[in-house]
This record gives sequence, structure tokens and C-alpha cells, in this order.
Amino acid sequence: MSEMTEQTAVEDPVAYFLEDMELHGKTRRTRRYHRNVLRRFESFLLDSDQNPFEDVVSIQDATRRHCMAFVHDLREDCAPGTVATYASYVHRFYDYMTRVEAFDGNPMSLVMEELDESVNRDPVRRDLGVVQMGRFVRSIGHPLDRALILTMLKTGIRVGELCNLDLRDLRLSDDLVSHEFDVSPRPAIDGREQSLFISPDPERGAAHNGEERVASNKRERSTVVPVDDELALTLRRWLAVRPDTRSDAEPLFPRSASSWGERVTTKSVRHVVTDHASDWGWHRAGGGSDENVTPHYFRHFFTTHLRDRTGDRGVVEYLRGDAAGDVVDTYTHNWGDQVRRVYETNVYRLLDCPVADS
Repeated sequence: MSEMTEQTAVEDPVAYFLEDMELHGKTRRTRRYHRNVLRRFESFLLDSDQNPFEDVVSIQDATRRHCMAFVHDLREDCAPGTVATYASYVHRFYDYMTRVEAFDGNPMSLVMEELDESVNRDPVRRDLGVVQMGRFVRSIGHPLDRALILTMLKTGIRVGELCNLDLRDLRLSDDLVSHEFDVSPRPAIDGREQSLFISPDPERGAAHNGEERVASNKRERSTVVPVDDELALTLRRWLAVRPDTRSDAEPLFPRSASSWGERVTTKSVRHVVTDHASDWGWHRAGGGSDENVTPHYFRHFFTTHLRDRTGDRGVVEYLRGDAAGDVVDTYTHNWGDQVRRVYETNVYRLLDCPVADS
């Protein structure tokens, strides 16, 4: 190694690894996927709010327990197959850095062995119907908790994207946000009543709308999601008691208990979900994705029930933020006709469910 590369291996091991990937002919896309996961792992290790051991460590000093904690954190908002893929990226990084003698060992080795035994790429998840989920939502009295959970259930939004929502990303039919908070909606939803804008831009550690973010959005393209009358009513009730915040970004969901007025975090949202799910016997410590209800479960619920009702995979993929660029462009152009019509005609109701399960 050259002197400069040796220094890079010490000061920024991820950059060193990615540089070698490029020299070995790995595609830009492959390098980008590895970079995103490894930088997320670094951020996890350096964030005492996420890192359960309350000791921030560098990526070269991480232990097996840190790696296990990261995998557990991934399970909260990633499908099992995605968890396995992301873990393999971290394992590959450590394996390579050990082989070139930049690191002393690979703390992911044993974790990967355990993961191979436990990860099911097509898990049988807890099967909850609309009526059961409706009872669950109606049992939640706290206006913030209900707004967070219903927003995830009605839009399929990822937990990080939920936390990054600002007031300007919401437009209700009566322009409540503009009138009550003096916040103008984004141009993308100006004129689109009852809609929510989900941006691909927020990145962890970077400023967005004047505020440094602690979570990243994972969408390649922006998405406009319809807000039905149930979600609109719930959000209005939340906005009526929403605390003031010191952030000029005006987060849609600031905390109303501890850390009053500060933007909710992925960790705080997960606590909200798991606390309520535990009360219903839907979550237990150490439980897997086949039994535990987490924020990612709500995304699974949204996908399964809306796809079954619509038969339109393209609209569901657009709403989830998974559709390819050309599909996104098509649905963005036809948003008022196809997307809203399909969504409003088929979206399940949770606040006034029918008696029989569906």
C-alpha cells in the first residue's frame, strides 16, 4: 500500500474498502450499496441514542456485540432478506480488511453463522386482519401515538421517512397547516388536497429544511401519497395539541413527553409501537419478525392488504417508494386520476371497521 492509502485505511476504513472495490472492478451500483450500509453502520456505532451499549466506538474497534446490536436494529425497519444482505456487506468489509491486515479480526463472522440459522428470506409473519388492526388503533388514546401508527398503516411509510416529515409535507383539504402554522406546502402538493409528500432527500447527518437529520430516507424518487378521511381526522386531532418546536423545519411529529418539542426519532417511534404491541401480545423481547409487530410490520400490512384489494401492484409500489423511475414518472403524471382513485377506492378503514374480519 502507498503511504496515503495506509493512512486512509486507518482514518477512513470504509473509503479504503470502497476504493479497493473500484480497483477490483465492482460496479458503481454495488459500491453505492456497500457505502450506504457501511456508513449507516458507522453512524450506528457513533450514536449513543442507537448504540445500546452507550459507548461510541469506531468501526475498526467494533465487537461482535456491536455487530449483533446493529443487526437487531436493522430488523426493526428492514425485511429479513434485507437484513441478511446488509449484514453480508458488513461481513465482507471486515473479512477484506482482515485479509489485507488493516484490521485484526472479523467481529461479524459468528454473527453471520447465527444469522444463517435464523433468517428466513420468506418469513411467515403474524397474520393480522383489518378488524384486529382497527381494534388495536382505536385502543390507542394518545394523539401522537395514534397519529404515528395510523400514518404508517395508511401510507406504508418507512419509520425514518415518518420521522423526517415536516409540516410543509402535509396538505389537508382546509389548508389547516397554512392557516394555523403559517407554513406553505411544498409546490409538489400545492393544489393536491389531502396529500402527503415523502422526499428522497433527507440524509442522516445532513441538513434538510434547515435542520440536521438523524435518519435517512430510502426513496430514490419523491412520492405523493393520498391522505384519506380517517388519517386526515387523526392528523387534525394531533395538530390541535402538537407542541411548539424550536426547529425552523417545523417537524410534523415533535415529541409531546420526554424531549418535549424535539422531532421524534426512529428509536422513539419503535418504542411507541412495541409498547402498544406488547399490550396486545404482539411483541416480545427476542421475538423474530414472524411474531413481532414493529414499524416495518405496518409497511408489510399496508403492502399486503392494499395489493390484495387493488390488484394493482404498480400503484402500491409507487406509494411504497419502490417503483422504478419510469413508473414513478407515469404515476406522478396520473396522480390525480389513477393513484388517488385506486387508493381511496380500496384503502382499508381502521377507525370504523366492519364487524367481520377481512
